[in-house]
Amino acid sequence: MKNRYVSLTLTLIFSGIFILLSDSIGKSGGSSAPGQDYEDLVLLFREFREFQKPKVIDGVPDYTPEAMNKQGNKIKDFQSRLASIDARGWPISQQVDYYLVRAEMNGLEFDHRVLRPWFRDPAFYVPLTFQFGPKMHGSFHLPQLPLSQERIPWLKTKLKAIPKILEQAKGNLKEGAVDLAMLGIRSKEREIALMDEYIPRLREHHLDLVPSAEKALEALKDFKSWLETNKNMMTAPAGIGIENYNWYLKNVQLLPYTWEELLAISQREYERALACMKLEEHRNRHLPPLIPVSTAEDYIKLFNSSQSFLYDFLKTQEILTVTDTFQLRPVRSWRRGSVRDYFAQIQDRDPLPLMPHDFVGHSPDAIRHRLDERPIRGTDRIYFIDGIRAEALATGMEEILMHTGLLDGRSRSRELAYNLLAFRAARAISDLRMHSLELSLMEGFQFNIDKTPFGWLPEDSRTMWHDIELYLRQPTYGVGYLIGSVQLQKLLADRGDQLGEEFKLKAFMDEFLAAGMIPLSLIRWEMTGLDDEIQKILF
Repeated sequence: MKNRYVSLTLTLIFSGIFILLSDSIGKSGGSSAPGQDYEDLVLLFREFREFQKPKVIDGVPDYTPEAMNKQGNKIKDFQSRLASIDARGWPISQQVDYYLVRAEMNGLEFDHRVLRPWFRDPAFYVPLTFQFGPKMHGSFHLPQLPLSQERIPWLKTKLKAIPKILEQAKGNLKEGAVDLAMLGIRSKEREIALMDEYIPRLREHHLDLVPSAEKALEALKDFKSWLETNKNMMTAPAGIGIENYNWYLKNVQLLPYTWEELLAISQREYERALACMKLEEHRNRHLPPLIPVSTAEDYIKLFNSSQSFLYDFLKTQEILTVTDTFQLRPVRSWRRGSVRDYFAQIQDRDPLPLMPHDFVGHSPDAIRHRLDERPIRGTDRIYFIDGIRAEALATGMEEILMHTGLLDGRSRSRELAYNLLAFRAARAISDLRMHSLELSLMEGFQFNIDKTPFGWLPEDSRTMWHDIELYLRQPTYGVGYLIGSVQLQKLLADRGDQLGEEFKLKAFMDEFLAAGMIPLSLIRWEMTGLDDEIQKILF
């Protein structure tokens, strides 16, 4: 009798624990709907992906207040339908996809509630794509000429749409900020330059497209003039404020940190980078300084030999599995202006410390993602939800490979690696402080000039103009370089602690890469089973 009582008591206790844990994990799931499974999630995801696009008529996306209000009013319907899918009993990998879909829906909500780029951000209306970053639906690269006969009608439609797009933009931009207007003016200057160069080539190959291109060029110039006339009437703040930033971190980026915590981490990383750089300088005090190369022949030789060295290092040191995604791309030319920009200061001294960023990071990532056929993870992420993961590998591998011996025997090159880390940390701080409304656009720009070691960031740095635009228009872009690397190091530590002597860096990196282009909190949950970050983020 006593044993039966104990057994019944233990059963009730463990049943209660299970119910509590199930309730905790499922708080975001709502009530379950009979028959709903992973395939239902995939179908809902695909429907949402079509819904979040604006309607397009004759190449003109509809961002008018009426259209955006109509879209915004339906977001809750999608979020409710997602909440009705009970994912609690699914494998962790499928639950990860569930929360990925949830983050994307939250991203659209954030666009409507806070960012409102169609009403606030003149740089959003960029028909001609010239760089990575937030932009209107349907932006396109001017194609190489000559075109096939099948492509001519497509380009004509695109060119004819530009005046209508920009005329609509004038009516939409009722909540603009002067800093965003300044970025919009710079965007139009670049688009005008692109079109100025393109029209003569059109005259050579496709004369019938020239009138449409000329009208597009006039519309770009007119919109730039309109912004210059109206920018001072755009008085809304460009940054989003700490409260909104924190909501975005938690609900869209799935980051287990607050704005305050990110600022503390960024400041600490900046201090660590400078201190380590000074220690390296002390160790190397009797060595000659690193002098930048001055000829194309020297640079090409240095870059190509460094790339081959990195490739061989990866193959022999068991860092990760080296597949066909790692491709040697030798350079054949080199050109510098009268003033070196920041990354040129690094690369002209030794390209190897920065080389993992693309060779190990972005380029193989792009190929792997293109080959990923999973219905949710294999699609291109929207709302920058893959950005921090991308920089975790690209920036994170710079330091990881340094610590595993990549820069051994390269006099003073470790100093460059810490210089890079300080530069990324300074940019992270400027991102955070612009969005907390402590710094304006130009103050954020100057902050980075002041904090970059040795004055290697010029006063009118093209690198910094490119970056500061993205930081202000896309929250977390600047801090992503730094926090992605921090999260990757944390994951490495967690997995190393779990496996102890069984830990192998190559197996760890292969498992990390296999998870795909998703937030690191989700990768950590899938790889380790640790859900403390997920609990902090989601509930």
